[in-house]
Amino acid sequence: MQATIVIGHKNPDTDSICSAIGYAELKRRATGENFLACRAGEINSETQFVLDRFSVQPPKLITSLEPKLGDVYFRRIKGINEEFSLKQAWEHMQNQSVRAVPILTPTNKVKGILTTGDEARFYMEDQDACALSKSAAPYRNIAMTVQGQILVGDANARFSQGKVTVASANPDMMGIYIKAHDLVILGNRREAQIYAIMLHVSCIVVCLDAKVSQDVLNLAKEYGCTVILTPLDSYTVAKLINQAVPVRHIMKTEDIIFFTEDDLVSDVKAAVSKVKIRYFPVVDSAGNYVGMVSQRNLLTVGRQKVILVDHNEKGQAVDGIRSAEVTEIIDHHRIDSVETMNPIYFRNQPVGCTATIVTQMYREEGIDIPPQIAGLLCSAILSDTLMFRSPTCTKLDELTARELAKIAGIDTEKHATEMFNAGSCLSKKTPDEIFHIDCKPFNAGNFTFKVSQVTSVSNDELLRLAEIMPSYMREHLNDEKTDMLLMMLTNIIDESTELLFAGKNAKEIVSRAFSAECGESSAILKGVVSRKKQIIAPVVNAIGELN
Repeated sequence: MQATIVIGHKNPDTDSICSAIGYAELKRRATGENFLACRAGEINSETQFVLDRFSVQPPKLITSLEPKLGDVYFRRIKGINEEFSLKQAWEHMQNQSVRAVPILTPTNKVKGILTTGDEARFYMEDQDACALSKSAAPYRNIAMTVQGQILVGDANARFSQGKVTVASANPDMMGIYIKAHDLVILGNRREAQIYAIMLHVSCIVVCLDAKVSQDVLNLAKEYGCTVILTPLDSYTVAKLINQAVPVRHIMKTEDIIFFTEDDLVSDVKAAVSKVKIRYFPVVDSAGNYVGMVSQRNLLTVGRQKVILVDHNEKGQAVDGIRSAEVTEIIDHHRIDSVETMNPIYFRNQPVGCTATIVTQMYREEGIDIPPQIAGLLCSAILSDTLMFRSPTCTKLDELTARELAKIAGIDTEKHATEMFNAGSCLSKKTPDEIFHIDCKPFNAGNFTFKVSQVTSVSNDELLRLAEIMPSYMREHLNDEKTDMLLMMLTNIIDESTELLFAGKNAKEIVSRAFSAECGESSAILKGVVSRKKQIIAPVVNAIGELN
């Protein structure tokens, strides 16, 4: 059963990660169904500290919900060797109820494709009595095809010259139409068998299990003639024998269209719509064959079920969210632009942290919170509320965090300090990594902007960032594909933020939004620590006034 994904926003913070883990666990226990906590970006230092502290593995990274070919049901059809006879290949396809089969190299790479249409076309159109020799069919293929056994000769040797003929005339007439190197189908007439061998034919196929005398077998060895004995009559042998042709003789080897498991289904659909082929090989990232996909398989792709936590904005959601089926949203931010096909469960509360809501839902379901999960949820609340200092923090957040701390067996103040110190270790990170630790996109009409936030208990660390980040923001504004960049350098102890800015009308917008005196690239905002409650609304209003 495919799991429902529980996932937070891009550039995930501690709340986004921990709430996804906590809510996935709640849903599993409440419903008995399969829910998988995932993340939409790399884990920051603070969150990694929390996961390590409570011995929890990071959620699976998902960069896009666009379905990939690996998500599609397709047949793991076993491939065949190029020396398989057409008869073997036909039986292989019939046994697996497929109309195409891949021909593989010994290293599991796709060498060719064979379809039932290719076999039918060859069987109906090829009237050449030399087809078997042109394909250099191994004698083992011939014997297997006519249900026979090789009495004389090498099974791996090949019939590579001459034509196939039936010795239906008297021996004195055989020399007229039988030539050296031919393959001759004949019966139990000893004189015909001997005469054919003395004409230097490559092979005789003796029908109806007729006894072949020892002197004939000895003569065949002397002349290098292969002898095959079959229980079938000459008509049936003549009808079947071209099915001994190896598949390499008619398989398609050029312009083979194949796809990888990582290809997007939308791209695959676009590609296959332009061709009349119905079946395509699928390979892994190393080029190894894994299966065959048909156009019909692509019509039955299901939409991935997703629960969003800690966000409801399309711009913050994992890529490909439009291809998924959003079934629930659990959030504490403003309501924005995620659209759904059907009515869903949407829970949005004006609290400081999504983990507070998740904890409430455990209580409502009457499910005890395990210590590990309690530790994660408590950490999320401490992080989002800046240890209860943020204006977004409610009494419910604080009461919930302290309850969770008791279950987890931690001291809130000590744990929060250790957590913030872990998140403040930025000396080894590049400016690009620092800016994207906790960065969210927003829009006000046609004006787009991004707000990054770094929180720290180290004033020296924040002063260092205030020196290096403005130039980075100016130089990378175009790379971010947005009109304005803002960066909050938030001092948890002082409960203040230095707001860095770059971009279109950035200085005027910040000055107007906060009635603040701005420097060339920053403004000091006392008492401002919350992006959600203290930054976004004033900035959006200021943009509206300018436009």
